Amino acid sequence: MPIRTAVPPRVLTVAGSDSGGGAGIQADLKTMLALGVHGMSVLTAVTAQNSLGVQGAWELPVDAVRAQYRSVVDDIGVQAVKTGMLASAALVETVAELLAGTDAPVVVDPVGVSKHGDALLAAEALDSVRTKLLPVATVATPNLDEVAQLTGVRVTDESGMRRAAGEILGFGPRWVVIKGGHLPGEAVDLLTDGSAEHWLRAPRHDNRHTHGTGCTLASAIASGLALGMDVPTAVQGAKTYVTGAIEAGFPLGGGIGPVDHGWLTRTAV
Repeated sequence: MPIRTAVPPRVLTVAGSDSGGGAGIQADLKTMLALGVHGMSVLTAVTAQNSLGVQGAWELPVDAVRAQYRSVVDDIGVQAVKTGMLASAALVETVAELLAGTDAPVVVDPVGVSKHGDALLAAEALDSVRTKLLPVATVATPNLDEVAQLTGVRVTDESGMRRAAGEILGFGPRWVVIKGGHLPGEAVDLLTDGSAEHWLRAPRHDNRHTHGTGCTLASAIASGLALGMDVPTAVQGAKTYVTGAIEAGFPLGGGIGPVDHGWLTRTAV
């Protein structure tokens, strides 16, 4: 085996742990490995979670989150940061402050609820997401439920996705991906910065095992940005990766299984 001397791009995920391994920090790090970057983590919360849902969640103290972040960024450095479950207003505001002082693109996945409908963000933290976190985002990646939480807009068709994008951009991110996977028909997402529009379409796979799709997409985008891609290229690449991972998703336990983060390797064998 040759000894690797080049340092791969470094991507930091700031998110919660999924004990079932399908979403959260675990999905983020698997995605980063699959896409050729070095993944690092700041843990914000611990969940007791499996294929059936979230049985419990415990957020970490603000000081613990800040210490993890400074430990990694000050010594190792980052080429991109991705945020996921932040749980509380205090954590949202702390992470937003840290991101504002970091010279790297930021992908914000404004996680509000789990795949099973379990709340992962306190209701009182929504305003902090709007006013503190989204303004520091290079790319925000809300799904339709998170759009409704943040803006009150209920999206039922593609024209509604355009309206939702405008509402989210009003909070300050440079780009937004409105994820339309919950709409009927093909899986369509809208990427826009308010002027350029990119409609990303993929066939819908008949597979219920889709746990971790949002975390995976955001981490794939961050990985692309760390590799030097522009935003549209990174998002298109992430869409392709997630579509393959959904197609290869597999059953675990008695509920919704995860997407397959290693599908690229298995396809190549």
